[in-house]
Amino acid sequence: MRWDTLDERLVTLLLADSRRSFADLGAEVGLSPSAVKRRVDRLRADGVITGFTLRLDPAALGWTVEGYVELYCRPSTSPATIRRAVEGLAEVVDASTVSGDADALVRILAADMRHFERVLEQIGAEGFVERTKSVLVLSPLIRRQPPTVH
Repeated sequence: MRWDTLDERLVTLLLADSRRSFADLGAEVGLSPSAVKRRVDRLRADGVITGFTLRLDPAALGWTVEGYVELYCRPSTSPATIRRAVEGLAEVVDASTVSGDADALVRILAADMRHFERVLEQIGAEGFVERTKSVLVLSPLIRRQPPTVH
């Protein structure tokens, strides 16, 4: 994969607003729209850019309850098993295996406490889950996007 300062600048600009036109990006970095398109296409082909996403405000959708759930799993439960169990739940917005006593940490957004409880019950009903431990978010203090490329 070739990577240079122009690619870095383009990725940084796209991280800030992935809807910018090739012409707008080109004006910012000193390239023609077609040259920007070729670079973006190459970055996608090389796996640097894996997709373009839409960010929503969960509160605007009425999803105001947020919580983190630690999963404690039966021995030999694979990360793939955990992923398959939670990836189909729209309320699960993040899931990771973790170090420490828990096997995985899942972040859930829900409309209300009953909704959160239903999702928690679904996860807890999975055969590999021995127990869960939940904490609810009272006030988010810092919410950042991942850092831009340097």
